[in-house]
Amino acid sequence: MPFVSVNPATGRRLAAYRSHGAARREAVIGQAGRAFSAWRQEPFSHRARLLRKIARALLRDRAALAALLTAEMGKPVAQARAEIEKSAAVCEHYARHAARYLAPERPPGAPRGARVVCEPLGLVLAIMPWNFPFWQAFRAAAPALMAGNVFLLKPAPNTAGCALAIGKIFAAAGAPAGLLSIVLAEVGAVPALIADDRVRGVTLTGSTRAGRTVAALAGAAMKPAVLELGGSDPYLVFADADLGRAAAICAHSRLINSGQSCIGAKRIIVEKSVVREFERRLVAQFAARRTGDPADPASHLGPLARADLRAVLHAQVRRSVRQGARLLLGGRPLPGPGFFYAPTVLAGVRPGMPAYAEELFGPVAAIISVRDEAEALAVANDSAYGLGAAVFTRDRRRARRLAGRLEAGLVFVNDFVRSDPALPFGGVKQSGCGRELGAHGIREFVNVKTLVVA
Repeated sequence: MPFVSVNPATGRRLAAYRSHGAARREAVIGQAGRAFSAWRQEPFSHRARLLRKIARALLRDRAALAALLTAEMGKPVAQARAEIEKSAAVCEHYARHAARYLAPERPPGAPRGARVVCEPLGLVLAIMPWNFPFWQAFRAAAPALMAGNVFLLKPAPNTAGCALAIGKIFAAAGAPAGLLSIVLAEVGAVPALIADDRVRGVTLTGSTRAGRTVAALAGAAMKPAVLELGGSDPYLVFADADLGRAAAICAHSRLINSGQSCIGAKRIIVEKSVVREFERRLVAQFAARRTGDPADPASHLGPLARADLRAVLHAQVRRSVRQGARLLLGGRPLPGPGFFYAPTVLAGVRPGMPAYAEELFGPVAAIISVRDEAEALAVANDSAYGLGAAVFTRDRRRARRLAGRLEAGLVFVNDFVRSDPALPFGGVKQSGCGRELGAHGIREFVNVKTLVVA
């Protein structure tokens, strides 16, 4: 079956790409192995020069790359440009800081002549999703490459064009053949890729279900894996918060990428005394967002990436309403071509509803009313997921207290959860394991070697 790109704003096919068979996969992996033998010997300064050249190419071609991204998965074009710029920023970050992140260390109390060094592992397989096809590839590739590894990118079928564009950028920048390779492998070929002895590590961004499968395969092959999986981030809004600012931030977070973000504000937990006022403000924020052609800079929201994703989201909304959630806004697919869904606000969400327990991947906010801080914390942690969380309050002591008790990999106070190249990114519980970005991210795929010279 070929990899097919469909414009989600129109439903029309853009392109089809032939899947790579066993012979092509073997050739790609063999070339990557040869590239690693030389790349691992290159000094950080040489690796950094290449990453900076790639960053400049991303910025130079951001308009064309953003247009491709918008066409393949429907991201509003202004957000698509921002994704390209952030991809360039992560290349620049690791070009500047990788040598310090991986510098040899002499731990406190270590014997004389002892030090700890970080050495590359080899070929890292990256199984990447469709919702941030440039950013998620580069946030994994930049640290892996600066650490001296080589990189094999398996993209989602509907964003193969973006992956192939990344490959062209590397080739045009003069990257050695095999340093970053694209493999259009179908799902059935993934177990063999993970099991291949030449693949030394695996990173996946995707669903929890996919993460369990990849974790089992990597574990059986005794290989490290970084798994960035689903999320149902709680945003806690207390009565002393600036409700107008909180509603605006929650709306922004929930509607980024048309709601197709693992760190969106999915469960908004509001103190009962202000819940009606907050509902009014959030509905006004959602209603003010324009849904339309994602190539039009005036559009705030585009379509969902695929028809099946819209069908799943709508079923979750309908089931929640049947179980007693109040529909304050939206709640329906939009008529016409493409896979658009109306910005939706659900209130009165309770345990047992899909909007409470499941990840809703689309422009749907779930408001949950709680009596007090204790119930807010209990509801926030009452989830299989643990990626991000946010707290809105003017009481900084309360914020610090809750931040220490929220079961999440990231906690933001009076702001929305987001990634930054300098900070570790990842979750707990069913949101995955391992970390990307920052010093922790670059150390995921290195051999931390103890060296003692008597």
